Amino acid sequence: MYRTIVFAALALIVSSCNSIPLIQKGPKEAHLFESKDFTAPNLFTNNIEGPGVYHDSLFVVNLEHDGTIAYVDTGGKAQVYLNLPQGSTGNCIRFDARGNMYIADFTGHNVLVVDRAKKVSVFCHNPQFNQPNDLVVSRYGYILASDPSWRDSTGQVWRIEPDGKYYLLQQNMGTTNGICLSPDEKTLYVNESVQKKVWAYDIDTLGNVMNKRLFTSFNDYGLDGMHCDKKGNLYISRYGKGVIAIFSPEGELLREVPLNGKNCSNLIFGGPDGRTVYVTLQDRKDMERFRTDVAGAGW
Repeated sequence: MYRTIVFAALALIVSSCNSIPLIQKGPKEAHLFESKDFTAPNLFTNNIEGPGVYHDSLFVVNLEHDGTIAYVDTGGKAQVYLNLPQGSTGNCIRFDARGNMYIADFTGHNVLVVDRAKKVSVFCHNPQFNQPNDLVVSRYGYILASDPSWRDSTGQVWRIEPDGKYYLLQQNMGTTNGICLSPDEKTLYVNESVQKKVWAYDIDTLGNVMNKRLFTSFNDYGLDGMHCDKKGNLYISRYGKGVIAIFSPEGELLREVPLNGKNCSNLIFGGPDGRTVYVTLQDRKDMERFRTDVAGAGW
């Protein structure tokens, strides 16, 4: 009798388990790492560069004419968000946690800041700037700026404190261009466009760098804007080749994402989940985008 009851109970449990639907993973997203046109061509000038994202809102420099900041909606439609002061031209947009927009002004030798009310101010003016190019805003409050001299193929890197004071962080480099931090902000990456090299540094919470080392180098084409994903993979714009090269934190080339345009000047992660990469193209004066399997650093 006891054995019969046990078997009956077991049968009931098995039957109940069979009636519970299995949790199935959704299908893998198709068409990852396949770049497609995002905006119409020729909307921007050939100085289209450094896109920035804040809370899924996308902003890009130099719509229609130099000196503008554009807002681009999710459908790829662009409109002028604001005009910069006379003599200023944006090259890169980055945001802090409060939503302040920082702009590398390469013609005015400034880093500008735009508050939520669209008030434009000079955050840092440095007459020693060649032309501030790309920016990265640290969670610790400081800003790092690449500063190339295209005339003599040299460059430097500056650290700008929250009060706007600036300090020369690295000098006697090649044409410093793309710059970004790893997700944990313990590694700084800086590339040299003409020399086709990417350097890595250890960096502390105060923005001091040490242990400079070669991360990777190339034999052809140029380098431009860079960004990391949450796993620490480094995405590099290969200017002239028309690909985004993706490297592991150990320096292994994982893949190249072919683009429709060739002169890719910069990139940023965005979209609701942070897994859409927006790329600026100077030859087509437009933007492309592709989906990834990992969100960008900071998401």
